Amino acid sequence: MASNKTLAMKFLDGKKVSYRALTYPDNLRDAEEVAQALGLPADQVYKTLVVTRPGAGKPILAIIPANRQLDPKALAKNVGEKKLKMASHREAEALTGLKVGGISALALVNRGFQVFVDETAASIDEIVVSAGERGQQIELAPADLLKVTRARYAAIAAADAEQ
Repeated sequence: MASNKTLAMKFLDGKKVSYRALTYPDNLRDAEEVAQALGLPADQVYKTLVVTRPGAGKPILAIIPANRQLDPKALAKNVGEKKLKMASHREAEALTGLKVGGISALALVNRGFQVFVDETAASIDEIVVSAGERGQQIELAPADLLKVTRARYAAIAAADAEQ
């Protein structure tokens, strides 16, 4: 595995943050499918969404459980905006330089993104997030994720209407 380390993994190594690398078929993009492939509950695997501000403000990274949907109004309230918009796949890839399914706050540290993690992460010991490439995930303590990405907890996920 050492030869396949992503930038996010190398970043964590440099910060001496403990994590576990996980792999899954790289043709999967849906976070719930990734959770299933990893044999993990969907509420432990978190997806990173790119959200744009009106005007030219820097986009926001919202990290929420795989089985939940973003509550854009709640996120807007946390960042002091009236309205936010989910980036399209094309926009998300252009804004981050990463492919959808591999977008990771850990690979975008010091790139000016404001990062929010849904507060549900505070109640679990380990969460799984993208390692910055499709097919690779990182399992780590939520507190470590917040510390190295300078993220904040916020109630930004709504229950999925389909459940």
